[in-house]
This record gives sequence, C-alpha cells and structure tokens, in this order.
Amino acid sequence: MFHYTVETTKTIDQAIESLEENLKQEKFGVQWQFNVKETLANKGFELEKPFTILEVCNPKEAQNVLSTNELAGYFLPCKIVVYEDTEGVTKIGMPKPSALIQMVEDPSLKAVASDIEDRLIACIDKSK
Repeated sequence: MFHYTVETTKTIDQAIESLEENLKQEKFGVQWQFNVKETLANKGFELEKPFTILEVCNPKEAQNVLSTNELAGYFLPCKIVVYEDTEGVTKIGMPKPSALIQMVEDPSLKAVASDIEDRLIACIDKSK
C-alpha cells in the first residue's frame, strides 16, 4: 500500500494542532499548511469537505537524502493530509516514504525512507 491513513475523533483543527506538536518532538517542522477547500473556494470551485495538506520537513534528513541523491528532492517535503471523508470522518494520512523512494531506484535511500516513515507514522498515531 502506498499510503498510511488513520481515523480520528478530533476535528481537523485539533488533529493539525496535535500533529504539529508531535512532529516537533521528532524534529519535523510544518513548512506550509495548504487549505485546499479554502483555496478552491477563492478560485470559484467548491470542495464539499475540508482537506488540508501539511508539508513537513526534518532539515537533517532532507540534507542527508539530497546529498545522497538529488532525485529524492522530488518527494520533499513530506506530505501529511488531514481531511474529512465522504462519511464525515476525520482522517490523517500520508504517502509512505518507503513507497515513494522506490521510484528513485537507489537502494542506499531505502533505510532512510523507512526510518522517516516510522517516525511520521508514530507522529500520526500519537495525533489521532
């Protein structure tokens, strides 16, 4: 599976706030918060449910993977999404770094991607 997704009883805002705190503990910062619903509404398009994309980065890890293979930058920063599904359930998810890094075809990055994935999954699990 290319993604990791969990359900939460928290609101979108509560889930994002919890994520930001848990990410800090793993030395990841939120570089950008993209409110897709709001942005589309400003462009005259309607998205029925809330959908927010967080772009997160750990500078040390980013430097490490980019120094190993610049193509890894195509997947940076990591993305975590917080959204309400069609049933009204709040979900937190991400594409798995281990799945994405396979496309670079550089075996030396697999362990780094798996470590980052484990740390981000732990942050998501603590935030639900």
